[in-house]
Order: sequence, then structure tokens, then C-alpha cells
Amino acid sequence: MTSTTENPFTISISNEMLTSLRSKLELATFPDELDDADWNYGVPMAHIIRLVARWKGGYDWRKYEKELNEELPMFTKDIDVDDFGTLNIHYVHQKGEAVGSVPLLFVHGWPGSFLEVRKILPLLTRGSPQHPNFHVVALSLPGFGFSDAPRKQGFSSVQYAEVANKLMLALGYTEYGGDWGFWVTRKIANLYGGMNSKAWHTNFPIGEPPRLTSNPFAFISHLLTPYTGAEKAGLARTTWFRTQGRGYFALQSTQPQTLGYALADSPVALLAWISEKLVLWSDDYGWDDDEVLTWISTYWFSRAGPAASLRIYFEVTQNNERTFAGQAPNIPMGISYFPKELFLPPRAWTRGSGRVVFESEHEDGGHFAAYEKPRELVDDIRKMFQKGGPAYGLVSGSTGYD
Repeated sequence: MTSTTENPFTISISNEMLTSLRSKLELATFPDELDDADWNYGVPMAHIIRLVARWKGGYDWRKYEKELNEELPMFTKDIDVDDFGTLNIHYVHQKGEAVGSVPLLFVHGWPGSFLEVRKILPLLTRGSPQHPNFHVVALSLPGFGFSDAPRKQGFSSVQYAEVANKLMLALGYTEYGGDWGFWVTRKIANLYGGMNSKAWHTNFPIGEPPRLTSNPFAFISHLLTPYTGAEKAGLARTTWFRTQGRGYFALQSTQPQTLGYALADSPVALLAWISEKLVLWSDDYGWDDDEVLTWISTYWFSRAGPAASLRIYFEVTQNNERTFAGQAPNIPMGISYFPKELFLPPRAWTRGSGRVVFESEHEDGGHFAAYEKPRELVDDIRKMFQKGGPAYGLVSGSTGYD
């Protein structure tokens, strides 16, 4: 059964794992490369050679392990998942400073992790009479970070949503708002909206064109309304991603185990596979080498290993859950638009993905908004839940103010 006990968690990677990593890095074999190759062919050799050299000589995991343990109040809890047994789930949990803080669930995606909450956590939980603050829970999804991975086939978005909702209930948050991980958070809104999930927010806006049969007014309005400059740029970004940046999706949603052998055995393969996304999916964010290596190390040292994180793509795709078929969530939805996000459809499309009550446009920022633009993202969430905002007072007894 689901545990009601919070078990404090400390990251403590064994010396044996650190030695094994260093040994594998020493034995790395690099591929050949074309003259003057650039990012169009994939990650350039110089980029990977520099990071590998740092990883095996100079990068101090113990330093960053200590920082994470000091910064983030981490716990684990056993969550019973219908038909899948009990999973031990790792999560960050920090309460807001104000009486009546709003419970907020932060859900990461791939290739992210609980690390993405680091910069926004102190901002969201800080008390102020000028803006609401939050009790923040950021879980490691099953198969990611230091959470257990499911052992049976078919663990899809319904189960990820179940884990997240049961975690919040076990923590005493019977009503809460949700942010991040579009598909998981949307599934939470669909399954538990109204009763437990009261509002949701995303910076990964996805949507389909309005249909004449389902929403004739929106369909006609869309035909007659010219695209804005931001929408045209967003469509160009979406086209780039669909044609040049989506190969990973085809592999992870069809043959994740095959890729898993490379990522589980070779830290260089894992480094190349994920660091490519960090660079190309962000908006000229100045990634520090140690920042990248901490991000990748969290995958390398994850409880189930890096291959487990790939299977969410397979399960969700095989269950045909990456569609908008069926009823859209009816709870209030907020959207933050960052220009270098991967999918940026016209606003008329995204407004059909839920009951949109809040929108905010930003001049820069990419896929990793909580990491690239933490203040901007937090400001949007505050505005959505502040006095006079569309989600103010939705969570019973929670206003986010002293």
C-alpha cells in the first residue's frame, strides 16, 4: 500500500560506481568526423572530447553531490500502483514560507530530471505579501533519477499520473496545482481534475488545428486571423524540430531497449545523446561544463540506469496517448510561451488543448525554461495564482499569502 511516511533521502554514489565510470571514460573510443563538421551532423567531436576530459579528470562529483544534498530536501515514499505493485518514488519536497501556501506539483520530462526544480524552488517557496508562494513537490518519475522503474510492460501516462496524484495525497495535499511535463500533467488534469488537481500550467504548449466539426467558431476564426510574428517564428521552429531534431523520438518510441545498451554501457554515448538536446533545445543558454556533467551524471547514476527513462516514449506511443482525442481537461490551464521551445503551434491551436485562462509570451528561452529562465517562469505561475489571477483561491484554504 502507499506509504504515509516521508523517508529522508541522501544522494550517496559509491566509490565503486565512480571508479567504474572513470575506467569506462579512459577506454572511450571516438568516431571519425568530417572536416569542418558542425552541429548539423550531430554533436561535434571537440565538444565531446572536452567534456570527457573534464569528466574523467577535474570534475568532482562529490562536490556537486554535496551541493544537491544541501540544497534540495529529498525524500522517498512507497507508492502502490494499480496492477504494477509498489514503487519507491524519490522526490523533492519543500514547504512554502507563508500560511496557506499553494501546493504545486512539478513534473519533469526527458531528458530532464528533478534537477530542473533547483532554480525555481527557492523562488516559489519564498514568502512575500506581494505574491503567492507554494509548497513544492518535484518527483523523479518512475524510471528516472532515484525512483524505482516499473518492471512490467504497459506502464504509461495513466500510471505516471496515478503515481504523481497518490504522492500528493500521501503528503496531505488533497488539492493542488500542476506544472511541467505536458502529457503527464495533462493526464493528471484529465483523471483527477476538479477533485484533486485544481489547475495546471505548462511551458510546452501542444495543440492541433481547430476542427470545423468540433469547434466551428474557433475553426472559422483561425482561418480569418493572420499569424503573428511570434506564431510564424514558432511554426518555423516546429518545422525544424519535426524535420531535423526528432530522430531520437522515433528510436525511443519504437526500439528503446536497443538504444538502452549503448546508454547503459557507454557514458560517452549517454553524454552525446543528452548533451546534444541540452544545446539544441535551449536558447543560447550558457551551459557550464560541470553543469552539463552533473546533469548527465544524474542519469548515469540513476537507480534503474539510463535505459529505463527511454521507455515512457514507447509506452505512451504504443497506447496512442500522444493525441488530443477525447475530452480536454476542464480545469483552468496556463501557458508560458518561450520562442525556442520545440513545438510552438499557433495560439488558436494551443487554446484548444484545455480551458486556457492564462497566457504569457517571452522574448527568449527554450525547452528547459525552469533552468534557462527561472524568474520568468515563476513570475508566470505567481500571476496565475495571485489575487485577481484566474487560479486564485482554487485550492481550498490556500491563497499563497501570509
